Amino acid sequence: MIIVRLLIQTVVLAIQQIWANKVRAMLTTLGIVIGVSAVIVLAAAGQGFRTFVLDQFSAFGASKVWVFPRMPPNQRDRFSFRQIRITLPQLEAIPTSCPSIETLTPVMQINATVQAGDRVQQFVNIQGVRPSWHAIEDRSVIRGRALMQVDEDERRQVCLVNDKAIQELGLDADPSGTTILAADRRFLIVGVVETKQVSPMFGGNEAQTEIFIPFSTGTAIRPEPRLYAIAKTKSPELFDDAKAEIRAHLRRVRNLAPADPDTFGVEAIEQAISRFKQVATGITVFIAGVVSISLLVGGIGIMNIMLVSVSERTREIGLRKAIGARPEVVLLQFLVEAITLCLLGCAVGLAIGFGVVLAMRSFGGESSPVSSAEAPMWSIILSVAFSAGTGVIFGMFPAIKASRLDPIVALRHE
Repeated sequence: MIIVRLLIQTVVLAIQQIWANKVRAMLTTLGIVIGVSAVIVLAAAGQGFRTFVLDQFSAFGASKVWVFPRMPPNQRDRFSFRQIRITLPQLEAIPTSCPSIETLTPVMQINATVQAGDRVQQFVNIQGVRPSWHAIEDRSVIRGRALMQVDEDERRQVCLVNDKAIQELGLDADPSGTTILAADRRFLIVGVVETKQVSPMFGGNEAQTEIFIPFSTGTAIRPEPRLYAIAKTKSPELFDDAKAEIRAHLRRVRNLAPADPDTFGVEAIEQAISRFKQVATGITVFIAGVVSISLLVGGIGIMNIMLVSVSERTREIGLRKAIGARPEVVLLQFLVEAITLCLLGCAVGLAIGFGVVLAMRSFGGESSPVSSAEAPMWSIILSVAFSAGTGVIFGMFPAIKASRLDPIVALRHE
């Protein structure tokens, strides 16, 4: 009970001393204030950016896997295009050879001129896909119907367009039943799919006209197309299994020797997310290191001002020791004063930091990476702990110096 009362008295005395030198205390804690507010703002901005990026990744679909041809590094003189390209039989065998894959569609891309009435659009992205594409991409048909298996089986000259194509090609709001000329062939529009808005960070920028045709119809246009595939795993956490299964299957059907490098790539959103989290963690550690320098400078300022305070209050210390104050009580007084000074600076820094975060969220807009900025709990705990630790570490030396003053010498001090 006596210790608690002594501690309370010491804190009150420390606050009185700080209040008596308000301007000096404010300038002393400036480093702590800047450091703490920087920790909160940077941590909140980092958390908001992290959430924004992960949401963008999720928009692609967490269960999607891409399989594509890829030239091994520094192997262009060894492998030809025909060895690198992925064939349709190799892709079609993946679902049966890979238990982790639920469904798959081969994809071919054709850049061609498209004409609708008097409107002509150059270099339009035409993709040949199978009906399973709808389930994999999760893009709903907003008008008309989806591509069906009968379209694939009969190589029908039908197509889907995205809603951006309606605007760029000057089509009706519901263009179902309208014909367009694409790649020198006439196609009947049977439906409209939603346009997936992709963040500029993934090269999305502005949505473009897209046309989707049955894969078999595409092979009639391009007999030997460059193919890749989009597959869907049975669950997102099966990516590692799916990757190993696809890799084993493709190496086998492509007759690659054990020493040969892979001539294909297998990627997934989960893999990209994992890489991003590693980078984000590294950036967070780097930022924490930079901000800690500000806190360190603030701690040195605390130590300097406490040494000045000891010199200014030498007679007071001598008087207290002369009437019976023990050295540990004097040490506690100055140590608590240093910690209180740091914690007050921390409180001001937290207030400024949270104010900046609120301003970022208010003026950032819904599509901004900082729209979901929120200071994580670890940043608050770190700020308070580091501030208290700074007070202990940099206040200890002045406190020890004060506790060791000889009372007679201290009373003679001018």
